[in-house]
Amino acid sequence: MRDAELATVVRGGIVESVHRGTMVLLDEAGAVRASLGDVDGPMYARSSLKPVQAATMVAEGLTLEPRLLALVSASHSGGPRHIAGVRDILAGHGLDADALRCIEGLPLGSAERDAYVREGGTADRIHFNCSGKHAGMLSTCTLHGWDRAAYLDPEHPLQRAIRARLELLAGETVATVTVDGCGAPLFATSLVGLARAVRAIATAPSGTPEAAVASAMRAHPDMVGGAGRDDTVAMQCMPGLIAKGGAEGVFVMALPDGRACAIKVSDGAARGHQPVVRAVLRAWGLAEDAVAQIPVAPVLGGGRSMGRVAAGTDVIEVLGA
Repeated sequence: MRDAELATVVRGGIVESVHRGTMVLLDEAGAVRASLGDVDGPMYARSSLKPVQAATMVAEGLTLEPRLLALVSASHSGGPRHIAGVRDILAGHGLDADALRCIEGLPLGSAERDAYVREGGTADRIHFNCSGKHAGMLSTCTLHGWDRAAYLDPEHPLQRAIRARLELLAGETVATVTVDGCGAPLFATSLVGLARAVRAIATAPSGTPEAAVASAMRAHPDMVGGAGRDDTVAMQCMPGLIAKGGAEGVFVMALPDGRACAIKVSDGAARGHQPVVRAVLRAWGLAEDAVAQIPVAPVLGGGRSMGRVAAGTDVIEVLGA
């Protein structure tokens, strides 16, 4: 995979590490304004696909209040409000946590995980960060009378519908299918296809499934991630933005005016996309005090700051910063 310099890690005035990857920027009309690396080859969007999956569920008849629909789009931190929301989704369709088929896990957020473990909590399915999506999938199956035990099969009617909607929004055919970390089918697109798909959600006209998802995410960014999480903070800082991170260094975001950005860090490091998100939002007009709130991993020595993670030269060049 051809890639470019996305971020540098500077310690004591010396570049200690470099994170390489790919990035694509779409303009207001949806055309590629700039790109770095191979943005047309197949890649896995991981949890950055959740807004597309959620829109499919809405299109298939799932009706939820906005805070719960945001949770279906989420990689939640596992706090009490997240877990209560998952239970609400399930209970609203006559289900409980025993129906979930995602893997077991502890809360994703460090503060949430520490609190849960202190109270004697152990890994289970409802605390896994994808449980909102799985609750939505099970609820959609219940509406149609589809086989709930087989909802993770790529040939299940729900998964076939997700694939079809992704292809429609991305404007391309799914390259291959594998299994995501949570156990659900994972469909490969290009990075530019991912950007187009999330752009379609951010710009969707009122009354469409995509608009319902975008509205829910904007109204409840805390349900999409959690306190201090990259996508949550980005949405809180920039009005109208929808943003969603994914495993292995994936991040996608889009504005109602049609501008969109998708990032994939080649080595999978989460810190690699963070300064790029800052740089792009700055280029999109976000005020500097708000840009400073976007999380970036610290570079520490003895508990003190010894440097920074900064956008790479290739990113700075394409943004004209």
